[in-house]
Amino acid sequence: MSVEESTRSVPELEQLLARPTPEVVETMRRMKGDLMLLGVGGKMGPSLARMARRASELAGVSRRIIGVARFSSPQLAGELQAGGIETIACDLLDEKALERLPDVPNLLFLAGMKFGATGQEALTWAMNAHLPALVCRRFPQSRIVAFSTGNVYGLVPVTGGGSRETDPPAPVGEYAMSCLGRERIFEHFSRTRGTPVALIRLNYACDLRYGVLVDLAQKVAGGRPVDLAIGAFNTIWQGDANAVTLRCFDHAATPPFVINLTGPETLFVREACERLGSLLGKKPVFAGAEQTTALLSNSKRCIELFGPPSMKACELIPRVAQWIGNSGPTLNKPTHFESRDGKF
Repeated sequence: MSVEESTRSVPELEQLLARPTPEVVETMRRMKGDLMLLGVGGKMGPSLARMARRASELAGVSRRIIGVARFSSPQLAGELQAGGIETIACDLLDEKALERLPDVPNLLFLAGMKFGATGQEALTWAMNAHLPALVCRRFPQSRIVAFSTGNVYGLVPVTGGGSRETDPPAPVGEYAMSCLGRERIFEHFSRTRGTPVALIRLNYACDLRYGVLVDLAQKVAGGRPVDLAIGAFNTIWQGDANAVTLRCFDHAATPPFVINLTGPETLFVREACERLGSLLGKKPVFAGAEQTTALLSNSKRCIELFGPPSMKACELIPRVAQWIGNSGPTLNKPTHFESRDGKF
């Protein structure tokens, strides 16, 4: 998958995010039956659904791609339907509504709560730990790929290369704890009912409208101080994250297959901001000082299985700067990656 030198509009961006690699096409060729995405209305859901649709068509496979969400905005449902994706409006915590969803052999679990978790801890646990149990009981025969997060690891030394899949979890804060709860629920049902599961520990995807680099670019462009409390981070182009996510259906297993999904580079906030500042014509303003630890994941296993991302960080940074510099629209969903206490 190649990425053009510049992306000037949302339709162009959506096309890039949904462009399947040959490997994704082969995964969709091997996949048997329909695919349903629970929580399709989130940041990655629409482009994942479109990539699955396009890859299935390129593979010559006829299947239903079904997107499930509340669809509080009917515009998204219409856009997905125009792209050949069926939509079902559903409150996933409503067990009767969940029961009415069609049986499918392949399920992509995207639902969850992070933003606004502080102050809504009960709902956070319901979405992140209770809902997976409802889904596993409803779809015991499905192959499930579920999003998790690198937050389950906690903070690690900046110089250590990041947390590996074999490292013991050490979540900080209720959001991260509830995400570990999500993993444990999927693991329990995988082990007891034989449901094949893949758990994707993602941090952080970037699609020009959101992501750590977007957060930093907006602060640099606006002359706002950049907090150095978390001085290093990982990121990955969302198109690459989409491709790996769909390819994980080939690896769903009992007990669950677990993978870190992020870019291979450890990026430093100060250096990234200085580069963004040079591209935006702004001098970054910093607050605080770098600490010796950060939330970092090691992507070695991911690269060994799926290959390196198509876009390196040095290519992604100028694209983010151009998008923000041209006042491109954003999703207004900051990552809050700088949080050290796990509050989001």
